[in-house]
Amino acid sequence: MSRPVSDRKEWTGFQESRPYGAKYDLRSDFVMVYGISDDLEERIAGWKEKGYIIHLMTGVSWGEYQIYLYGKYDGRDHWDEAQTNRAGDQLLHGKDVPYMVPTISFSEYLAAGIKRAIDSGAEAIHLEEPEFWVAGGYSEAFKREWRIFYQEPWIPPHESPDAQYRASKLKAYLYYRTLDRLCAQMKEYAEVNYERAIRFYVPTHSLINYTQWRIVSPEALLVNMPACDGFIAQVWTGTARTRNVYKGIREERTFETAFLEYGVMQELVRGTGRDMWFLHDPIEDNPNYTWSDYKVNYEDTVVASLLHPYVNNYEICPWPRRVFEVAYPKEDGKGKEMIPPDYATELLTVMHVLRDMHRHEEITSDEQTDGIGLLLANSAMFQRGDVDLQSDDGDFRYDGTISSLILPSEHHEEMLNWSAFYGLALPLVKHGIPLRPVQLDNLLHFPGYLDDYRVLLLSYEFMKPEHAGLHQVLSQWIREGGCLIYVGDGSDPYHGVKEWWNQGARAYERPDDHLFEAIGMGRRPEDGEYRVGQGGVIVYRVHPARLAETEDGANWVRESVKRALAMRGDEEPLREKHYLQIRRGPYVATRVMTESLTDQAVTVHGSYIDLFDARLTIVSNPVVEPGKGSLLYDLEAAPEQTSAVVISSSRIRDEEPVVKGKFQFVSEAPAGVIVSTRLQLKEEPRHVIADGHEVIDRSWEPGSRTLLIRYPGVPEGTLVTVIFEKG
Repeated sequence: MSRPVSDRKEWTGFQESRPYGAKYDLRSDFVMVYGISDDLEERIAGWKEKGYIIHLMTGVSWGEYQIYLYGKYDGRDHWDEAQTNRAGDQLLHGKDVPYMVPTISFSEYLAAGIKRAIDSGAEAIHLEEPEFWVAGGYSEAFKREWRIFYQEPWIPPHESPDAQYRASKLKAYLYYRTLDRLCAQMKEYAEVNYERAIRFYVPTHSLINYTQWRIVSPEALLVNMPACDGFIAQVWTGTARTRNVYKGIREERTFETAFLEYGVMQELVRGTGRDMWFLHDPIEDNPNYTWSDYKVNYEDTVVASLLHPYVNNYEICPWPRRVFEVAYPKEDGKGKEMIPPDYATELLTVMHVLRDMHRHEEITSDEQTDGIGLLLANSAMFQRGDVDLQSDDGDFRYDGTISSLILPSEHHEEMLNWSAFYGLALPLVKHGIPLRPVQLDNLLHFPGYLDDYRVLLLSYEFMKPEHAGLHQVLSQWIREGGCLIYVGDGSDPYHGVKEWWNQGARAYERPDDHLFEAIGMGRRPEDGEYRVGQGGVIVYRVHPARLAETEDGANWVRESVKRALAMRGDEEPLREKHYLQIRRGPYVATRVMTESLTDQAVTVHGSYIDLFDARLTIVSNPVVEPGKGSLLYDLEAAPEQTSAVVISSSRIRDEEPVVKGKFQFVSEAPAGVIVSTRLQLKEEPRHVIADGHEVIDRSWEPGSRTLLIRYPGVPEGTLVTVIFEKG
C-alpha cells in the first residue's frame, strides 16, 4: 500500500542498487536508489510506487562509470584519471571500476546523472565515499592537479614526508572541490527547473577508519561547505573489526572500535546543525564469514552507536538484497545457507526500534565520567604514507583495493597499525569511560565547541594542527578550567613538513612548541603537571604508540586523567567500570568489556523485552556476559497502555483503539520474514486474526499483560485483529 510522503520524517532508510523487491522491502522512511545506470528512472519509479521518499546515492570516487572511462560520454578516454600507485598500478574497487581522481570533467559527468535523479523526483542526493588512497598520487591527472594547485612541478609523494603530506592535503581538497561544485550546481538546477530544494549528504567512513586504512577524504572540511546538509556515518563490522593493539595484544575489538568511530562522527556534526545518520550492516563486504559471526558483530555495532545520544537517525542496512537473498558459509564450512529465520526477525526488530529512537530525548547513563575527549584532526590522514610502499622482499605491494584490506597478512597488519591513536583511546573505553574523539578542526568554527569537555588528550605525533588559531582556543579553554594532557616526544618526521609553524620570522621546530608558548608555558616544557589559570596541563614526553604496548602504558593513560580531574578540583573521582550503558526512554543498551577491571557479568535489574531475541522474550534481571552486549525494552519504564503494540519486527500503522471488543493495526514487513509482535493488552484475547487467518503462534504473559504473536511478513501490510469478546 502506498502512503503519502508529505507527513513523514526521514528517521531511517537504506540503500539498494536493485529494482524494488518484496523480500528486501524494509519499510523504512526513505530508500537511497543506488547508481546512475540506464535504468535509474525505472528503479526510482518502482520504489516511489511503494510509498518511499526517494533519495539517490552514487559513488563520488568509484562506480560503474565505464561510459566515462572509455570515452563514450565526451569522446575522450579518461583512464588517466584512475588513482595510480608508485608502481603504476591502478587502484581498483572492481573490474573496470577504478578509484578516480576527482577532476572537473569527472564532476560534470556525475552532474549529468544526478540531474536525471532530480528530474525523476529524488528529494535528496548522497555522494558516497569521497576516497583518495594514500598509495595513489602518481596518475597523470593527479600530476596535472598538483601543478595547478601548487604552481610547481609534481613531486612524487614517496620522496619525503613533506611531499606525502602535501599530496594528501591536495587529495582532500580535490574531493572537497568536487562535492562543493556538485552540491551547489545541482541545488541551483533543482530550484531553477522545479522550484524545489534538494538536500545533499555525504556518506563517509569515519576519520578513524580512513586514517587507519590509509585513505584521504575531506571529512571536517565538509562541515563548512554551505551546500552540504549532513552525513551518513559508514561504520560497520568491516571497518570496526580492523585489528588494533591494547596492552601489547593485537586483535579484533569490534565494539570498542565502533564506539570510537561513531563517536568521532557524532562530534563531527555536534553543534553544527548538520544531519547525521548512523549506518549498521547486518553482514559486511567480506562474504566469507558465517551468519553467527555477522550477528555478533552487528549487535556490537548497534549497541556502540546507541551509546552516542546526540544522533537518532539511522541507515538501517546497505544492500538489503544481499542480506535476505544471498547465502553465506555454514558453520561447518560445508556449503552455504540463507539467513537464519530468527536472525532475519531480529534484524527487523532492531531496525524498527531504531526508527523509534527519535521519540526519546530523555537520556540517562549509568554513573559514568563524562567530559573526557581525545582530539583528532583531518591531518591524521595526511601522514599515513610511507617513503617505500614495498616490503623488503619486494613480493608484496599494497594496491589500495578493498580485497587487500579484508585479506589478512602480516604486511597488512603492520600497515594498518595505528597504535598512536589507540594507545590513548582504548585504555579509557576499556574501563567504561565514554571517551569522545573530538574533531580538532571544528574548534575555530563553532563557538563553545569545547564547553562540554573537562579533560582533553592531545598528541601531534600522529596529526598536525592546520591553523595557529586552534592553540588560542585551547589556551582559553585551559584558562577557564579545562585540563589538557599532551603526549609526544617530537620524534614524528612529519613535524618537519613545510607548514605555518615553521615559516616566517617566528618559526617553531614543532607545532607543540607553538601550543605551549600560546598557553604561556614556554616552547618546550618537560614532563610534569602545570597550573594554567583555572585549569592545567600534563606533559608526558613519550610517543603515544608506546602506550599501546604494555599494561603500564594503559594504566598511565587512566592515571593521567585522574590527575587531570584532581587538578581541576573535581570532587568526583574517575569512575572506572567494566561496562558502558545508556537508557534512551524505555530502551537500555549495555556492553560488558573484556580486558577490563573484572571478568564478571553485569545484571540489568528489572523486567525487560529482549530485543536481540527473535521471540521478544520477557526477561527478569537479565545477565550480560563479558564480551557481549544487550538491547532491552524496559517494561517498567514504558507508559501504561490498555491495548497497544509495544515492540514489533514490522512497521506498524493504522493502530486503532479498542472498539466493540476489537483492537486492530496493520503490520508491514518484507515478504517471507516471520514477524514477531508483542502487544500490551488489558486481558488475554479470545482470537487473533492476521489477514483472515487465526494466528496459531502466540503466547500470553500474564505478569506483564503482554501477548506475543508471530505471522508471515507482507510489505503491503497485514491487517491484525485482536478480539476480546465473542462475536
